[in-house]
Amino acid sequence: MGLLTTVTWVSTALVGFYLLRLWLSGGGLRRQAAKVTRFPLTLVLSHPTLAVTALGCWVGHLLTGSRALAWTAFGTLATAVLLGFVMFTRWLGGGRHARGAERRFPVVAVALHGVAGVATFVLVLLTAGAAREP
Repeated sequence: MGLLTTVTWVSTALVGFYLLRLWLSGGGLRRQAAKVTRFPLTLVLSHPTLAVTALGCWVGHLLTGSRALAWTAFGTLATAVLLGFVMFTRWLGGGRHARGAERRFPVVAVALHGVAGVATFVLVLLTAGAAREP
């Protein structure tokens, strides 16, 4: 199940990096100065940073079998998921919230990222719960 979790996680990350690229190419950083966005830079950067950090812990768990690393990955991922949910609810607001570069996000990409993210979260929880020290 660890390999399936990793594949799901990497797929989620790829779609996430695509959305980040769209945000950056749409002037997401420039709009920060003008306060035209509801996606603060701290939120936009913290979400993927935490998710990638959690993925690093997950890979460490897979290589060593450490249960502590599995639970650290889960806790860090849980924080990233919460931040992602905040961005999703702000994006859902349509005209009221999606004022900046986030307007350009394709619905399919957002939905795919969210569904894959939830699947990853559940898989990490299940795998961490079943993990045993070697």
